[in-house]
Amino acid sequence: MWGQGCAARGRRFPQKTRAPCQPRSTASAPDWGGTHTGGDNTAEDAGDTTSGGGGQEPLCRTRRRAAMILTLAAAAAALSGGGGLNSSYPLDPLDPSRSWSLDEDPSNSSSEPATRSLLPEAPPASTAAPPQELSPWDVALCVTGTLVSCENALVIAVLFYTPSLRAPMFVLIGSLALADLLAGLGLILNFVLVYLVDPSAQLLSLLSAGLLIAAFSASVLNVLAITVDRYLSLYNALTYHTERTVTCTYLMVLLIWGACLALGLLPALGWNCLGAESACSVCRPVTKNNAVALAVAFLLVFALMMQLYLQICKIAFRHAQQIAVQHQFLATSTTKGVSTLSAILCAFGACWLPFAMYSIVADSSYPIIYTYATVLPAACCSVINPIIYAFRNPDIQKSLWMACCGCVPPNLSLRPRASSDV
Repeated sequence: MWGQGCAARGRRFPQKTRAPCQPRSTASAPDWGGTHTGGDNTAEDAGDTTSGGGGQEPLCRTRRRAAMILTLAAAAAALSGGGGLNSSYPLDPLDPSRSWSLDEDPSNSSSEPATRSLLPEAPPASTAAPPQELSPWDVALCVTGTLVSCENALVIAVLFYTPSLRAPMFVLIGSLALADLLAGLGLILNFVLVYLVDPSAQLLSLLSAGLLIAAFSASVLNVLAITVDRYLSLYNALTYHTERTVTCTYLMVLLIWGACLALGLLPALGWNCLGAESACSVCRPVTKNNAVALAVAFLLVFALMMQLYLQICKIAFRHAQQIAVQHQFLATSTTKGVSTLSAILCAFGACWLPFAMYSIVADSSYPIIYTYATVLPAACCSVINPIIYAFRNPDIQKSLWMACCGCVPPNLSLRPRASSDV
């Protein structure tokens, strides 16, 4: 009777069971009788159902705990990767949109341990261009350009702030200093474009090349103009100061700079080898034909300077012999002017002749070290020019002493200057 009563109660109030791996809040509806026919069988089925539910319960809890652990691990990985709480990466480990390092299904609940990466696969980093190796030749050219700029800026400042230095010879010295100053700035700009700016910028490369061509051409032509001025000052010694005016000197300077600016604009106007590397000269982007033309023009200028130098020497020594007795002072001045021109010609030829000859015979296929070895002496000519033309002049020395120290040394010559003393 007791067993039948329990069986009867089991038929009236069957036990509730849950489907495996379903949460408690979503339990299936209870089976209220009608599906079992026998009393003993009902009790057996009830017992089996109870025991079956009890066996599935630990497995469901294990799966829920595993899913919770994976979710927390994904959240921790997203936070440590800089995503924070507002990260665009989903925190759900079962999200199929995430990329996992192993081709596994995160919902797999097998008891075998599996190792997987919770971080998404990062896209490959963009390959950065390796930095260009610093050449000691480029550093030497940049240092030379800095020295040239400082020297010639000092000369220009002295000439500009000294009202007494307005004679034609000082106008030519100022024009030469301006040309060398631009040449020094061009060397610095070229270094900046090669190592600090994108070297593939064609417009900047053309502008830098044009600046260097114009500046060095103006430097060479101003040296020629000073040589012509020295020749005229000795050939027409009696009428030089009446015929030679500042206006005429300014017109000569404007003509020189107009021609040099036209030469500097040629690379930007299409006279370059950017479209055909085989046509490049030793100085890219100048074409081989343009480089040969500039080198031949320099040789003609140098030949003209040599001829004028020989004429100056003849005239100077003839004048020195004629007036040595009565005007010893002027004779000494003339001799000093000849020695100055000798130093000018020697320095000019030693600096520029190697580069001019190399530009004629070489092209872009030659080793670049030869180009550096000939360009560096040419750049050093702009370092020597202020020493020869400006710093040896007593009037400029006086202005420098007054500007720096506020006094003039007693041994500094203050006699009137002749035009051939430069």
